[in-house]
Amino acid sequence: MRFFRRRKPLHERLADAGGLDTGQRAPTGLSAEPPGWDGEPRGESGIHGVPRPRRWDTVVQAEASDLVGDAVHFVALDDGTLVVDEDEPDAALTPLAEAVEQSLRPPYRAEAVRRGPATWAVAARRIAITTVTDVIGDEAELTSTREGKVLRVDGITRLGSARALEKVGEAQGTEYVVRATRLDGEQWEVDASPL
Repeated sequence: MRFFRRRKPLHERLADAGGLDTGQRAPTGLSAEPPGWDGEPRGESGIHGVPRPRRWDTVVQAEASDLVGDAVHFVALDDGTLVVDEDEPDAALTPLAEAVEQSLRPPYRAEAVRRGPATWAVAARRIAITTVTDVIGDEAELTSTREGKVLRVDGITRLGSARALEKVGEAQGTEYVVRATRLDGEQWEVDASPL
């Protein structure tokens, strides 16, 4: 009768030769109690999920004493024109725009919030602007798929298309969606994504 002796796996033989202990022990300390599904913190915090995309390209502080409200939203066009959502004095936004433009060139969309009597926190992000001459309305969405193109203006499906929006979308590929918002006259803020 033959007896077989099972050899230890390679990693265990190497650990034994090096004087290391390979015993399987339960972890101790903070890592022994990971966070629970209920959100209750237990032990070390972990990183999970997909990080959110960055919302702002720059955040600055500025002094502007002529602004009336506590918050203001504006868009800076390529030519330096500021398009303001709120009713504010014409030159009151200049200090905010100058502070943003230390690190971000127009065009950009910005939000400012009052932090003191004349102190403002201003956050801004780059935007794309194009000239659209063949759309009457304030918001447009052009979707291009294998089945064709669909143009919706102010929530209503329209016949035809908008060549300027098509051009923006075609840079994304053959299937895309372009969302556009009128800023001033024929200047539209556009956002294009491939499908």
